[in-house]
Amino acid sequence: MNRSDDWTGQTASALQSALRMSNEKFATKLGIGVRTVASWRQKPDLRQQSDMQQILDTVFEQATDAERARFAELTGEAPAADSSATTAADARMAADPHIGAALEWIDRHARWAPGTARRAVASRVGAIDSQALRDRATRRGWVSRRDVADALTTYYGGRVGDHGLYTGNVGANTVNTSVLTCADWLDLDCELRPPHDRLGVASARPEPDFELDAHAADRAVQRLAETLSMNTRLADSPIYRLLSTDIREHQLGGSFGVANFVHYALTMDLLEAELVDAIAAGSSSMPLRDDYLPDLQAVLHVGDRLCAGGVLALTAIARPADPYRGEADYLLLVQERSGHVLNAARRLAVIPKGFHQPLTDVRRDAQVGATLRREMEEELFGRPDIDNTLGDSLTADPMHPTRLSEPMRWLMEKPERLRMECTGFGLNLVSGNYEFASLIVIEDEEFWTRYGGVVEANWESATLHQYSTQDEELVTELLGDTAWSNEGLFAMLQGLRRLAEVGGARVKLPPIEWEISR
Repeated sequence: MNRSDDWTGQTASALQSALRMSNEKFATKLGIGVRTVASWRQKPDLRQQSDMQQILDTVFEQATDAERARFAELTGEAPAADSSATTAADARMAADPHIGAALEWIDRHARWAPGTARRAVASRVGAIDSQALRDRATRRGWVSRRDVADALTTYYGGRVGDHGLYTGNVGANTVNTSVLTCADWLDLDCELRPPHDRLGVASARPEPDFELDAHAADRAVQRLAETLSMNTRLADSPIYRLLSTDIREHQLGGSFGVANFVHYALTMDLLEAELVDAIAAGSSSMPLRDDYLPDLQAVLHVGDRLCAGGVLALTAIARPADPYRGEADYLLLVQERSGHVLNAARRLAVIPKGFHQPLTDVRRDAQVGATLRREMEEELFGRPDIDNTLGDSLTADPMHPTRLSEPMRWLMEKPERLRMECTGFGLNLVSGNYEFASLIVIEDEEFWTRYGGVVEANWESATLHQYSTQDEELVTELLGDTAWSNEGLFAMLQGLRRLAEVGGARVKLPPIEWEISR
């Protein structure tokens, strides 16, 4: 900032953001009322009185170099970085409507003047060291699922009422997760068709207003800058937000509202990175978690917060006996998530795995089975036209039978060929997401003979691994792998429990039991 310039509401708010202070802390530092600080966002052109000009000058002079640099980013005074990354980021911010929507969302909810977020993000992209981001990703990869579960247990405690963290016992081995659940939410044996799949939409109206404080706005700007620097996909598509639950054996009930994905990506989805970075640094400081998800009551009161989430399923495909492979079995598919996805990157997970979101019909698509069938088409059978990260769809009914892939059409011709069930439900403490753990069983051996060669993961997977339900030793070893995402392991364990009940002689695996932490 040019020191001869006058302080306005906009620049005073930018200084607050640069200092990463809440309204209360900034007001205390200046010796004024909280309402005065809050009013500056509403009146960005307001010129401060002379005494306040002097106070703000003093605070600015006392700021560190890093804080002044952030202030320069927010006010558009930072020197432009001459780099290909900045040029590419500028081009994407100008051309990508999803990035534009995210920038507008930050301005609106941080109470910034239009264009402030764009200038802040553009300035920060030029300062990002791509090698530093890769090194950070490596450090994050060293943090195991057990480390995450232990840190969250320390933060929240292990239990509230009937709800606790899901733990699996595989033979003599115990594996922990960060999924908060209860006995009524497990072993649901719930067919994913009406009348069992009864989830509905209470309202499709826009979500209530939401305000970003200074630190939260800074983190949102950094997320967008890194998204642009690493060329990560971001789609501002509608997603379901959970409002209430009525879940028990043989029934999925409850209600959803609708939110935008950028709200999730720039708020709740930041909790995972903050947590893992804190663990890697040996720190307990997690200000975003303190604000968004401070205790287990906040986790369980899903209607009072943004509770996004998804559906993920263990896929088991019947294969006939083979003279080279051996006895008849089920093929189990496990993916390593790509580094280009926003959540659970580089972690093991079942496949398919996707956000629960409407495609074209807000009410019908609220059923878990609708999302699971769509994710099968997208992640297993290569339907790019239903991947909303690749572009908008203008098709009235993308899942119409005439548009299905050949493998999916063959499965849907006879209901007995395909078993789809929900096996468990939980709330993941990593980001507060809801998780519908499910099982897909392709019962007809002819499917593998006909279509096994066209089953292929999409861009969300880095690799795809297969395991046999006749290989007890290798599957046991897999379940102990620390690279699992918490929700992925939850779905894998629940899916294997159910598969052991319905799979007959094809399944020779160790006994799997669950318990709720106390």
